[in-house]
Amino acid sequence: MFNFGIPGYRPEWLSGRSAITAAHGARLGRLVGRRLTRALLVWDLDEDEWFADCPVLLDFEGEQVEVNHRKFDELSITWNTIDPTRSLEWSDFHLAWRDDVPNELIALVGQPCSAVELLTWRNRDFVERTIVSLGFGFPNGQVTIYNALDENGMEFTPPGDHYTRYSMVF
Repeated sequence: MFNFGIPGYRPEWLSGRSAITAAHGARLGRLVGRRLTRALLVWDLDEDEWFADCPVLLDFEGEQVEVNHRKFDELSITWNTIDPTRSLEWSDFHLAWRDDVPNELIALVGQPCSAVELLTWRNRDFVERTIVSLGFGFPNGQVTIYNALDENGMEFTPPGDHYTRYSMVF
């Protein structure tokens, strides 16, 4: 299994809202009320940009959720498996963990999580059933980690009307 150059990382790929909710819904819901204490991205040091193929790490007072998208509709959510103090081992790239970019994400650190949602595209084709984004709300902001077609993407505005929203608080 490919680990994206991250020692110990074992992604668990799922497709579709039902599968993701069954596997992670309750635990995601328990993040509500917990403070975001750290957010990390893998950075390409040669290109000086976010390396969006690797997981996004959000630490909520010791409960680290690791979010990663690949292919057209696969999402991996893992918990507390990645140690960002360890060096990355992807031979083709010069990569490192960063906790100081982008500014919109760093602005959320220190705030309590007020909502966790699974988001699907609101339209009539197959995308609504398969591609799932993960949204985290905060008193003063929002981050949505979405499938940017075989890598992660991030938005920092509330989900628009193009999403159907499913709360993970039961």
